[in-house]
Amino acid sequence: MELSSHEWQAIRLSIWVASCSVLVILPFGIPTAWLLARRTFRGKSIVETMVNLPLVVPPVVTGYLLLVTFGAQGVFGRWLHEWFGIRVVFDWKGAALASAVMAFPLFVRACRIAFASVDPRLEAAARTLGAGRLDSFLSITVPMAWHGILAGLVLAFARSIGEFGATIMVAGSIPGRTRTIPLEIFHLLESPGGMARVRVLIIASVLIGCLALLVSEMLERRHRLRVGEPFV
Repeated sequence: MELSSHEWQAIRLSIWVASCSVLVILPFGIPTAWLLARRTFRGKSIVETMVNLPLVVPPVVTGYLLLVTFGAQGVFGRWLHEWFGIRVVFDWKGAALASAVMAFPLFVRACRIAFASVDPRLEAAARTLGAGRLDSFLSITVPMAWHGILAGLVLAFARSIGEFGATIMVAGSIPGRTRTIPLEIFHLLESPGGMARVRVLIIASVLIGCLALLVSEMLERRHRLRVGEPFV
């Protein structure tokens, strides 16, 4: 069965939104993961709770909080619109933001494990040779944890592809603008005769998820092999 133009739009939009969400996650997720993996500080448990909160609360709750924060009357939403003319709510940017928030804990968890597996003595040795903290992080820590970081990116991308609850709250379901694969599936299921057409998208979603998990597992195994950790 051939996909319709709306279904192809949903696939292209999902890939675009997931890619943008990964780009949003990357600069915030890596420092957060390193901080949680390498530092002990007061309030660390609170930070861990806030990072993992999207995993345990209903996605519509997360979406509602984002809607209140980035809506036209929200603190950040009003500021973005007045100063930069950027509208987040009911736009693909809102879908990317919702996907990024929901995928953030998975990325941080993968990166945290990767950073924790790197021997800090190697960084200390680099600093004794004149490297600064940032230099040793970029030249020692990141290359040794690269497979774990990449595995986290793959998981975050797949999670963004499948995001529904928070996205529909923040971005709505606008064809060609915010209707990603999960929203298109939901729309088809509510449409007459949509059950027959929805199977292709369901199969595509399952295949994307399986591929992402296989790639992530392969990268994690390569990382563990590189740092000499046993497989479990």
